[in-house]
Amino acid sequence: MNAELVPQVRQWAEQSFGEGLYCAESVVLALARAQGISSDVLPKVATAFCGGMARTCGTCGALTGAIMGVGLATGRSSAAESAQPAYEAAQRLITQFELEFGSRDCHVLLGHDLGTPHGQAAFREQQLAQRCLRYTGRAAEMAAAILAGEAPQRA
Repeated sequence: MNAELVPQVRQWAEQSFGEGLYCAESVVLALARAQGISSDVLPKVATAFCGGMARTCGTCGALTGAIMGVGLATGRSSAAESAQPAYEAAQRLITQFELEFGSRDCHVLLGHDLGTPHGQAAFREQQLAQRCLRYTGRAAEMAAAILAGEAPQRA
């Protein structure tokens, strides 16, 4: 990926999120776009990863979307190929995300269990979507920087 696209990838992810797509969907679409990939399948495969793995308090959807986007560039398409490049890029991404935000888990990042009515109400009342917008943009930007061969810079 061209290093000049890194800030644009963040903007694309944030724009999609602002238009109503969720975190994982927005990030994977932005990273795919930067790689010249367009498919209606991408947001579909990412949907269940949103909200901390289908609102189960797991890994942040922005991070999982970024891992999927990294996989588009570094993953393998046959058993004869090595998975190591994808693993290395994803590990760098996970480490950077945790360093910047202190966790990879949605319920820790947001302070609420989105799988409960109380957690969903708190999400709306506390306008936590703004926090998710930040995670979405940064995860996309970090992944793009890794794919461009750069060290992701802390925001």
